[in-house]
Amino acid sequence: MVGVRVRWWPGFVALSAIWGASFALIKVAVEAGVPPVWVAAWRCLLGAGALWVILAVRREAVPRDPAVWGHSAVAAVLLNSVPFVLFSYGETRVSSVLAGVLNAATPLFTLLFALAVLPGEPRPGPRRLAGLALGFVGVLTVLGVWHGFGGTSAGGPAGEAGAPGAGAGVVAGGLACLAATCCYGAGFAYLRRHLATRPHSATALSTVQITCGGAQLAVAAPLAAGGPHWPGVGAASALLVLGALGTGVAYVLNLGLVRTAGTAVAAAVTYATPLWSTALGALLLAEPVGWNTLAGGLAVIAAVALTRPPTAGGGRRAAVRRGRKARQPVG
Repeated sequence: MVGVRVRWWPGFVALSAIWGASFALIKVAVEAGVPPVWVAAWRCLLGAGALWVILAVRREAVPRDPAVWGHSAVAAVLLNSVPFVLFSYGETRVSSVLAGVLNAATPLFTLLFALAVLPGEPRPGPRRLAGLALGFVGVLTVLGVWHGFGGTSAGGPAGEAGAPGAGAGVVAGGLACLAATCCYGAGFAYLRRHLATRPHSATALSTVQITCGGAQLAVAAPLAAGGPHWPGVGAASALLVLGALGTGVAYVLNLGLVRTAGTAVAAAVTYATPLWSTALGALLLAEPVGWNTLAGGLAVIAAVALTRPPTAGGGRRAAVRRGRKARQPVG
């Protein structure tokens, strides 16, 4: 059981840190004029390139089973192609702060989908439900939502208040982000049921999934928004980091986390990402950090522990047996 914890926490921390910067990177790209569908396409294409390099360095075999590629294509739709476009579109209408808040609803959707499609998923008891609620409250506390999204908050204005049609634009952007979190919830559950227990490394499965997403968007992007254009050094650098690190390396960590800790904890990464965004803003951009950041951070840490399914007694032994069967070395 100690081994499980050792493998779980490092992946959780690293993944939350990498994804903590993603909303800001998306904002840089869309504000430079990169169409949302191309932001999503570059994320997957650059991420796939990074994963193929990692796969080659590790000399790992590429899965040849058609079922793996088929399930990966579905997972790519739910976890990459559609939500990446939706979040990028959403951030043309709302701030990265509001997008991050809505992304924190991912564990709620994940729990609903997991209960619907995963027969072995533990039923949510009072402890897990309290953890989900506490985590969401913790995120809202970190972001200081009592200031309102139309005024001053941890991430600034949600939209351009006062502009014609601004209210409708914020609603449309918010709904797009919420739809993206719903896709993530379905995707986590699908990944757990159809791919997480496959006899392949997390690197190989992630490579196949992101490659499928890149292929889907490479077809969709030119049809929806025309050919790509040079957005400038700043936006190009943001896309490179967002793709190679945030969509390449991070997805190896993501699948490994699903395998070792389950869907609830993997989805709970979305609770910690705003903490990293706030910390990076304070260190690199000299943004103020108030009491709400510390209080919300403690709430998030407690929530992550509460959302883990109980493993006491026989449940613990069963979980270890399932974990040994499901986990493959990441490398």
